[in-house]
Amino acid sequence: MIGRLRGAVDAIEDGKCLIDVSGVGYVVFCSSRTLGELPNPPATATLLIETLVREDAISLYGFASAAEREWFRLLTIVQGVGAKVALGLLSALSPDQLIAAIASQDKAALTRAPGVGPKLAIRILTELREKAGAMPGGGAQIASAPVGQGAMADALSALTNLGYRRAEAEAALGRAADEHGTEATLDVLIRAGLKALAK
Repeated sequence: MIGRLRGAVDAIEDGKCLIDVSGVGYVVFCSSRTLGELPNPPATATLLIETLVREDAISLYGFASAAEREWFRLLTIVQGVGAKVALGLLSALSPDQLIAAIASQDKAALTRAPGVGPKLAIRILTELREKAGAMPGGGAQIASAPVGQGAMADALSALTNLGYRRAEAEAALGRAADEHGTEATLDVLIRAGLKALAK
């Protein structure tokens, strides 16, 4: 099982790249986000790899970050989300944006990805809403609003829309704000709130 590749970038194409490791060229399927972070050939790059083995093929999927790989693994457990659709979602949305979309039950955000229709988006939101808070983000700031009425109110709305009682959501967000300080962004509040509620 291949978990990581380090080698020369031989070619970058739509949806995949070719990595030369000691003379062996590996075709690696990637999100557009990961492909955009690769250096121009023939520079050296390192990709985290998820190896999927089927009866008719062994396919390698590459990721620039551990967060993106973890999201790929999670997305592909949802019925109807194969590797191609998962890469499409990761091309359309960063890990942070996925966390925020699932927390706020934003179906429209998910349907921006190729192959994701309204029914599949609802299934993803339903099946992953309990798990999104524990997932890693990519470090990007989705919302730059500091903690205050705006960010707190939006986070509270997202959690109550997920079915949590207002009182428990407020308590969880209070702990999140204490932990992350006044510079916490909306996505940080939602993630921390979900983690607190999961406990």
